[in-house]
Order: sequence, then structure tokens, then C-alpha cells
Amino acid sequence: MNGITHYSQVWNFRSSRARLMLWGGWLALVALFVWCWQVMTRDTIWFFVADAPRQAADIGSRMLPPRWSYMGQLWEPLWDTINIATLGTIGGVVMAVPVAFMAARNTTPSAHVLRPVALFIIVASRSINSLIWALLLVAIIGPGLLAGIVAIALRSIGFVGKLLYEAIEETDARQIEAVEATGASGAQVLSYGIVPQIMPAFWGIAVFRWDINIRESTILGLVGAGGIGLKLQASLNVLAWSQVSVILSLILATVVFSEWVSARMRHAII
Repeated sequence: MNGITHYSQVWNFRSSRARLMLWGGWLALVALFVWCWQVMTRDTIWFFVADAPRQAADIGSRMLPPRWSYMGQLWEPLWDTINIATLGTIGGVVMAVPVAFMAARNTTPSAHVLRPVALFIIVASRSINSLIWALLLVAIIGPGLLAGIVAIALRSIGFVGKLLYEAIEETDARQIEAVEATGASGAQVLSYGIVPQIMPAFWGIAVFRWDINIRESTILGLVGAGGIGLKLQASLNVLAWSQVSVILSLILATVVFSEWVSARMRHAII
């Protein structure tokens, strides 16, 4: 009309190529799932899988009623478990703090040497489960509470170090520059410009890790690292299912209580 040509174009959410790539991705994902399922179930005895509900019901019936008189023998191992988690958390936090400052870009003394070393320590600690740490330490220093404490500490370094160095890197640079402008030394900049900013995050991370360590320390006794896990292992070995139910109930109550304490402390700190 009047020499002006009008063009109409239908808008599509995705182009034909994008839709083709999307469907191709889904097909590849399905194929990968099928292949993984075949690999994982290659040696599965499906008769046992079909019989699992009956076996679970049988064990459940043997757990009832719980043998509550056995509770008197669990208080000391439970106290050991709490001590493993607490001392391990303290040790892990103490070791994680310098690692975190070396890993943070804005506080590391050497970005090319110390920072990669610190990041390697964090990754190595996080990649090995506390149960594996305990298994190694029991073989090295022998069974007992010390192996459990050190295992929890080594596992905690990576968790605390990663979250803490991220908190250090997220500090407000303006506050640090204001302290530097007064002519403060490096230690004073650290004490007055960085540490006050990360303290709430530090305490929150430490309490959260302690809560996690309470859970992890309950099973370290399965490999000889002390705590209530020793009693659980002993009861499982003799098929004392009524005792197992008491131990599991006590572990559940302890975890719930630690979760409540952790939530209250984080709320008070943050």
C-alpha cells in the first residue's frame, strides 16, 4: 500500500535448529540413563530385590519392641560421639582458617603458589568422605576416639575452608580501602577491615559444620573410630535387632537436638 511493503513473521520460542539440538540432548540423556542402568544392574539378583519387602518387614518386626533397658549402656558412647564431633569441628576450623585466607584472592600472599596449594587442600579434604578418613586413620594410628576426631577434622577443612574463603572474597572493598587509607599495616587491615566482615559468616559456618559432624560421627564406630557406632556395629553383628532399634532412636533424637541447637545458634549469630 502506497509503495510500502509489509512483512509478517511468525515468532517462535526456539528455532528449528535449537529444537533439534534440544531433542538430541534429551535422547542422549535417555540413552545414557539406560546404559548406566544396565551397568549398575548387571550383577543384580532380582529374586532378592523382589523378596526385599518381606525381608524388611521381618527385620522390622524383630526390632519391636525396642529393648529400652539397653539405653543405660549407650550414654557413654553417645557422649564420646558428641566429643568426636565437637573436638573434630574445632580442629578442622583451626586448620581451615589459614587455608581459607591463602585461598582467597584478596588475602593470599601468593596467587601462583600458595593459592593453588590451598585450593588443592580444600578439594582433597572435600573429596574424601569422613568414613574413609576414619578407615585410613584407624589403620595408621589405631582404633579409638583419636582416629574419629582427626577424621572429622580433616573432613571439615574442605567444607569450612571453601565457604570461608568465598566469604573473604565477598568482603566490601570500600571498608578495606578506608582502613588502608589511615596508613594501617597489613595485619591491621586484616584485623579491622576483613575479620569484622566475615565473623558472622565464620560462626555460622562453624556451627553448621558441627551439626553435620554430629551426624557423621555416629557412624565412624563402624570402622573402629569410637562412639555410638561401635555399639551399633556390635548389635548388628549378633543380630540384636531390638538393641539396634534403640540405638537408631537415640541417634535420631541426637541429630534432631543438634539441628535445633544449630538453628538457634545460627539465628542468634546471624
